[in-house]
Amino acid sequence: MPAVTVENPLTLPRVAAPAGGRPRPVLAVATAPSGFEGEGFPVRRAFAGIDYTYLDPFIMMDQMGEVEYAPGEPKGTPWHPHRGFETVTYLLDGTFVHRDSHGGGGVINDGDTQWMTAGSGLLHIEAPPEALVMSGGLFHGLQLWVNLPRSDKMMAPRYQDIGGGRVKLLTSADGGALVRLIAGDIDGHKGPGITHTPITMTHVSLSPGAELTLPWRPEFNALAYGLAGRGTAGAEQRPFRMGQTVVFGGGGDMLTIRADASQESRSPNFEVVLLGGLPIREPMMHYGPFVMNTHAELAQAFEDFKSGRLGTVPAE
Repeated sequence: MPAVTVENPLTLPRVAAPAGGRPRPVLAVATAPSGFEGEGFPVRRAFAGIDYTYLDPFIMMDQMGEVEYAPGEPKGTPWHPHRGFETVTYLLDGTFVHRDSHGGGGVINDGDTQWMTAGSGLLHIEAPPEALVMSGGLFHGLQLWVNLPRSDKMMAPRYQDIGGGRVKLLTSADGGALVRLIAGDIDGHKGPGITHTPITMTHVSLSPGAELTLPWRPEFNALAYGLAGRGTAGAEQRPFRMGQTVVFGGGGDMLTIRADASQESRSPNFEVVLLGGLPIREPMMHYGPFVMNTHAELAQAFEDFKSGRLGTVPAE
């Protein structure tokens, strides 16, 4: 799990539920199907089968790995286009290299995040570095797609490299939870990610038996995804585990998750990603690497890609 941690969480700022707050109910728990992406790395499709009404502004999220590669096995993606949304790559274990046709790029390691705004369109590639391909090793991460509103879909592309050391670290009242705030705000604390669509993205580590209740913006939707371990969600203590997504309902201003007292040996804590965002509530047409508002705009994106108007692969 990520290198971004602290020896004593009680030294961190603490967050607490609002006095008299209303808990968000759990509507459903969905199990992510497994598949393969890019050149063949294993993924779990976290949002598969969930109605977009509960996801908006999020489009999809893949848990990449966790997989232990032998020498020569690490895989990435070939050069491919995007338009109309943002990709967020959060790496828990391993190393990944990003390059794009707009000049963005960098290397991310344990706990780092790359935030790419595709906007009007570009080509990009994500791959393990040559040294990791030669040596093999552990690879585990997330990629989240965040929609852009119609007014921002054709904005200029942008790249953000968010090192793990910039993530805002918080804890619960008893220190049993480590909250890594990547983007958005919680209880007056702000994450480093700059977003066009208002969202909150956190990675939480809960010690066995620990409980966390966070204030949550009432106008945001709310999702929880289990990265490792097992626990419960909501005041109703709905069970969920690694590879499952919790969909919370509206009508409240706080979220609760708990870790089971007993966790699996390979993951001592319950690891959860909490997401929320302000729904865009516009038509969303998603086909392959393009996310637009109409079929005509999707067709134009494909035509622009074929014509080279989304950029060209940079020379080595």
